[in-house]
Amino acid sequence: MLHLIKYDILVKIKNFNAIFWSLFFPLILGTLFYFAFGQIDEADFEAVPAAVVAGEDADTVFMDFLKSISDSEEPLIQLKEMSQTEAAEALNSHKISGIFVVNEAPSLTVSGNGLEESILQSLLESYENGKKTLTTVALTHPEGMEAAIEQMSEYTELVQQVSLGGKTTDGNAQFFYALIAMACLYGAFIGFGSAITLQANLTALAARRCVTPTHKLTLIVSEMLSSFLLHFFNLLVLLIYMRYILHLNFNGQFPDMLLVSMIGGMIGVAMGIFIGSIGRMGEGIKVGILLAISMSCSFLAGLMNNTMKNIVEQHVPVINRINPAALISDAFYCINVYNDTARYTRNLITLSIMCVVLIFASFCLVRRERYDSI
Repeated sequence: MLHLIKYDILVKIKNFNAIFWSLFFPLILGTLFYFAFGQIDEADFEAVPAAVVAGEDADTVFMDFLKSISDSEEPLIQLKEMSQTEAAEALNSHKISGIFVVNEAPSLTVSGNGLEESILQSLLESYENGKKTLTTVALTHPEGMEAAIEQMSEYTELVQQVSLGGKTTDGNAQFFYALIAMACLYGAFIGFGSAITLQANLTALAARRCVTPTHKLTLIVSEMLSSFLLHFFNLLVLLIYMRYILHLNFNGQFPDMLLVSMIGGMIGVAMGIFIGSIGRMGEGIKVGILLAISMSCSFLAGLMNNTMKNIVEQHVPVINRINPAALISDAFYCINVYNDTARYTRNLITLSIMCVVLIFASFCLVRRERYDSI
């Protein structure tokens, strides 16, 4: 068996078409994605426009707090001093998102409840909490007042787009997750080549193999294992290239990513073997079917449009439950963004079941093939 696996791998390596589509094409496409938008986190954050209205008993400390934020290198807010009337008109015409009224006790007036309004509210709450903390320290531990002021003066970024799991998100990450899913499905070309070498009516090599004394089951198992091993190596190269050379923001555990890639690669290979084993259609027709299925699944998973997966989820969610590319990309999201173990496990179980079904069906189709003459 090991002897067969060894030479099966050597034969597959010499098949340029299979190796190009399963290894080199994803690497090339990933590089193009990287130079196109891989270093763009999202659109640059724009400072939130706000007005400040100073009262007679204005809290000067709060005024300094707002000015320090608006005058920083990456300002969170764009501050304008106005009168109460001017500020109200600007708010009604949506030129600003909120009004800070600075009296003895600062207050905030907004006209909506969106992200910008939430940022302004967070600033006010941050100041009030800090003021309360310093007051408490002054009353209970006055000797630590200097250290408390120093620590609170180290202002860090208040707003950062994060997922529910607390990890930063990137709208372009979906392209790369869908790219890995596409690479997994492109293992179908390796699996297809394996199926072709077992059908004596398609190639001369397959005809010679079918008349050898080697048991048909041994040939089938060796072809499947060699295809899985070769494609897993291709995916390992892709992951290492994207994470350690392109330095993409993959925050998840690498072993978990390898597990998803391994099962996804098995899906791709099994799909190729299954389609290659169906009927006695010509090789060109079967390759066209493989391309149509793999690219359709990748498109619906977000390879060409990073919002496509969400659109499908809103209108036809069942497709995302049976689309292997969507399941693979979603599993990567669970690792790197959501930190959702239950969802991650559910995706892997679904992929594993699909893989077992395809392998069993392929085995039945290939094993039953009989020829009147070779």
